[in-house]
Amino acid sequence: MKLRKRNLAIAGVIAVAVAAGAGSAVATQGDDETGSRTYTEQQKQDATDAALDATGGGTANEVERDSENGATWEVEVTRPDGSTVDVRLDEAYQVVVIEGDSEEPDGDEDGEG
Repeated sequence: MKLRKRNLAIAGVIAVAVAAGAGSAVATQGDDETGSRTYTEQQKQDATDAALDATGGGTANEVERDSENGATWEVEVTRPDGSTVDVRLDEAYQVVVIEGDSEEPDGDEDGEG
């Protein structure tokens, strides 16, 4: 009987822990040169909305915290024309700079140069 009560108590603690974890949705970025970073889904959505507004639409591929050029956020966006840019935003989701994505090919298709 004592074992059953103990198991029920453990199950209750686990259920509470799972419910608490589900209530605080936080996205986590991996470690980078500035350490682990976290943000809420709402912050991610706000950054995405601001970046897509700044680019006239497209698809947000990735959202992460950033510190380049005085930015707080970096959103990689594929524009409707197919080009990819990095939109850097400040803490108020205002555009700091929009740059061509440095991971795109350099356009040197003939192999020279």
